[in-house]
Amino acid sequence: MPANIPITRRGLLGSATAAAMGGLLLGRPPTASAAPARAVPRRYTRAEWSARPPKAAATVLNRAPDHIVVHHTASANATDLSLEHAFTLSRAIQNFHMDTNGWEDAGQQLTISRGGHLMEGRNRSLAAIGAGDLVVGAQTLGHNDHTIGIENEGTYMTEEPTAALWDALVATCAWLCGVHGLDPHAAIVGHRDYNTTACPGDALYALLPRLRNEVAGDLGMRRRVREAPPPEPSGLPGPRFTFDHGPAA
Repeated sequence: MPANIPITRRGLLGSATAAAMGGLLLGRPPTASAAPARAVPRRYTRAEWSARPPKAAATVLNRAPDHIVVHHTASANATDLSLEHAFTLSRAIQNFHMDTNGWEDAGQQLTISRGGHLMEGRNRSLAAIGAGDLVVGAQTLGHNDHTIGIENEGTYMTEEPTAALWDALVATCAWLCGVHGLDPHAAIVGHRDYNTTACPGDALYALLPRLRNEVAGDLGMRRRVREAPPPEPSGLPGPRFTFDHGPAA
């Protein structure tokens, strides 16, 4: 069990929503010990972190994503956990994607800093999530028309995420699964599940079974899967430079 990630934390959904989701996803109500009242995670908009205008408005599809793709940013494992640092990170990612990659905007729909701050990435992403729709991103090559991507600040080949980042990632995935009616055991995947890349890093990828379990618990679901043993080197190509986490667009 990772030493730096607490087992207990703030949750996400109200008990009524949890009960509804349990019935929707499994065809049966959750157990009597389902999670108590919970709060939607705080989301920082593009305006709050001072995003540049995109070169073009993002495409919005009138359907929900069917998978949540977990990434690492392939950047330094910063010790600055402040909101100011998180905003600087979002601007740096957007600048790299637009100026170096030549994209229309930031590629990912959502970003979580090592301080646990959740930020909107590509333009129109939060509005689309609220409407049950999908903004087409540039975060997983060949699968951008049906997935939503979360970039987690850091490089997790050997190191595990901070407790704050983990807590925010669980809450964010539970929020997305609740909004879009997704089963976390089927919906939450890593970038390497689609493309030849080490992303989201061997250490974070090994934690995905635990992530699915904790999100399922937030949604009041009974189902559980066995958690993975400690990670071994994948042999997949790791980051070559900052923000290189594999094929994206």
